[in-house]
Amino acid sequence: MSTREKLEELERKRAEAELGGGADRIQAQHDKGKLTARERLAALLDPGSFVELDRFVTHRATDFGLAEQRYLGDGVVTGHGLIDGRPVFVFAQDFTVFGGSLSETHAEKICKVMDLAVKTGAPIVGLSDSGGARIQEGVASLGGYADIFLRNTLASGVVPQISAILGPCAGGAVYSPAITDFVFMVRGISYMFVTGPNVVRTVTHEEVDFDQLGGADVHGGSSGVAHFVHDSELDALAGIRALLAYLPSNNLDPAPVLVSEDRADRRDEALLDVIPDSPSAPYDMHEVIRRVMDGGTLLEVQRDFGANLLCGFARLAGRSVGVIANQPAVLAGVLDINASVKGARFIRFCDAFNIPLVTFEDVPGFLPGVTQEHGGIIKHGAKLLYAYCEATVPKLTVITRKAYGGAYDVMSSKHVRGDYNVAWPTAEIAVMGPKGAVEILHKGEGATAEREAEYRSAFAHPYLAAGRGFLDDVIDPRDTRPLLINALSTLASKRDRNPPKKHGNIPL
Repeated sequence: MSTREKLEELERKRAEAELGGGADRIQAQHDKGKLTARERLAALLDPGSFVELDRFVTHRATDFGLAEQRYLGDGVVTGHGLIDGRPVFVFAQDFTVFGGSLSETHAEKICKVMDLAVKTGAPIVGLSDSGGARIQEGVASLGGYADIFLRNTLASGVVPQISAILGPCAGGAVYSPAITDFVFMVRGISYMFVTGPNVVRTVTHEEVDFDQLGGADVHGGSSGVAHFVHDSELDALAGIRALLAYLPSNNLDPAPVLVSEDRADRRDEALLDVIPDSPSAPYDMHEVIRRVMDGGTLLEVQRDFGANLLCGFARLAGRSVGVIANQPAVLAGVLDINASVKGARFIRFCDAFNIPLVTFEDVPGFLPGVTQEHGGIIKHGAKLLYAYCEATVPKLTVITRKAYGGAYDVMSSKHVRGDYNVAWPTAEIAVMGPKGAVEILHKGEGATAEREAEYRSAFAHPYLAAGRGFLDDVIDPRDTRPLLINALSTLASKRDRNPPKKHGNIPL
């Protein structure tokens, strides 16, 4: 066979690999409103940048008729490419081949790109669309999952790991995305559950469909498993690109710094009117964040889960920051179980990848009640405290209004190594609110308006904390942006270390 004939054979095999399970199954995928694995990668990566690896791999199984059913690539497309010119490693499961089921070789392909990502210091993006383990391969497929789980764990905190669920993801398969840093889901096509509706019906006699059990909105709002929920695959893939723009490629490299058209010395008059005159009146903390951050932009994480605490990525003078903020418009900004877990996870990600933390604080305390206590608010609230204490990145805190009780300590106070802690003149820093405090101080005599006003005048202001050095300054709200930018620049060379240890024991 001549060289030209061998090249023709190569092109035929490449074309065969690109067809996956064949034209009919590709059409079936499209009929479900879903893209193919290769179409997804084309939308995710910079045009023409994808380099495929292991396209000619096939499975090794011979039982149950598999010897005659061999597809090049074995149900997953792997390789690397660029997003905004920066390298990423990717895998996309191909539902047209054995329903995207995971075999021994399928798993080996994924493990190879994960190993390469860690070696080269590049993010990992996995696009999941799979029926689960390939039953015909038995324990070999289960071993393949475990190989992936181990790599997820070892890569955690070394390179960013992002999962997009673009079809079914069930059984043991859910634990790989669960270990990764961020999970994207799409309404109508994404499903995650340990056991499906049929098993649930048999075991617990509960009637539930796929969407109710493990759909995108369930995991985006109720369980907190999903960090981002979108209406289409293309929106989700664009969302991954947007997220990566805020992140460094690994735990040693800095995050990208962009040229900002928003002036660093910009003051905002509207910040004078954000805080209502009534101390119990709600307001939207989004408004504060928008008026402080570059271009008024916040990429919010877990928007619909634990909405009394806002988490997300933004920029100050072009630098990436992680924003954590109490939301007075939801449950008065109180800390509860969901908010604590959400905040702790986000803070630890930012700390692992050297992204500074900016905290906006207006917190009346932890949510009281039997449900919260029995649900473990002590343990879960401690996670948030632990995360703030552990973090060694620059930590900037602005108290806009309430900072009561233990929640004051938790929310990146000076006592837990806050680097730059300031308050607006509207701040109220005290053990508890005036009404509760007066009822204790004047037990049996009642909490009169006069006594509440007296307590507020004596304690519910920022100057006692500032007098002890617990605040670095009390600032004009209009100066919040330039002062934060100045502090961030000053702290850019911060060096802080925790005591040498294998790892801490966060209260999980």
